[in-house]
Amino acid sequence: MRVGVVFSLDAPPSPVREYAFELALCSHLESETDWVVSRQLGGSVAAPGGRIVDVVGVVPGGGFDRRTAITAEAIPPLAIESRVGVGSAVRPERAFPCAPELARRITDDAVDVGFFETDQRGGHRLVRRAARYPNDWFSRLVAVENKPDLGSPGDLESQLRTDACLALFDRVVLATESYVTRAHLNRIPDAVGVWRFDPETSDREVVRDPESLPTAATGVEPVDSHPLRTDVAFVTADEKARIRRRVAERAYGKGWRPAPPGCAHATVTDDGRPYCERFDRVVDPATDCGDGCSAFAAADPPAVDRAALRDERTPWVADPDGVARRQTGLDRFS
Repeated sequence: MRVGVVFSLDAPPSPVREYAFELALCSHLESETDWVVSRQLGGSVAAPGGRIVDVVGVVPGGGFDRRTAITAEAIPPLAIESRVGVGSAVRPERAFPCAPELARRITDDAVDVGFFETDQRGGHRLVRRAARYPNDWFSRLVAVENKPDLGSPGDLESQLRTDACLALFDRVVLATESYVTRAHLNRIPDAVGVWRFDPETSDREVVRDPESLPTAATGVEPVDSHPLRTDVAFVTADEKARIRRRVAERAYGKGWRPAPPGCAHATVTDDGRPYCERFDRVVDPATDCGDGCSAFAAADPPAVDRAALRDERTPWVADPDGVARRQTGLDRFS
């Protein structure tokens, strides 16, 4: 295994810098906080997919241990929002406000992760929750926008203003490798915190602390821009609460480590980042590796137990005992 992030002068041109910065920051936050860290998650409500957040930190709450006991996977959001309870078992088709086929598919997924348990009565499949869902399992959500080079900010200002106005996350932070000037600070909302982070040394300087955002109040989300106006949507506190829970669940199930590429030059760092020995740097398997790379040599991916690394370094539990009496979902075939 290799350690660190090294940029070789003979490496081919690639947008890997921001990617490597992001993975280094995830590793740092994982080692320095008690957060459940994930990356590249949706951060909008009225316009799904309109905002993707680079890094999300889920801060454990009072019910965290009850959540970890259920499953290591993300619990399907529609299962949480369904009329399936922990008391009397019900038919899936009657518990979801959707087509029966979709209801059955959601039920299958919830059974597979151990959130639902099933029974058969009178030739019908019935389901109930294996445990009450602990709504207090996370206390805060932190969004981090990565911009290593503030000299090429792109849409940074509008992205951060969206985050501040919508207030889907409790705190929002800009992370950069650049020296931060007063002019930089003046161009972003006062509520947004700023970190200066060195991906090679993992030194993190808090330039400005983030402020708490009003997640329990109505938010304003820009949904479309025109030359003379911006269309917005007002997002209620209940709508935000629903999406916040979905973001937290997605983060819990996903994590941040990508699978390493299947290449003879590929290895992984001690903290699980994909690394190329040929070009001496962290790589993005989705864009840097494969037939588009002149040095690519197909091989089995390097062995790495990403779940074990995450279990060891975070409060996430890789293999909980579970709370369901029937977790395999095989009864769907009976």
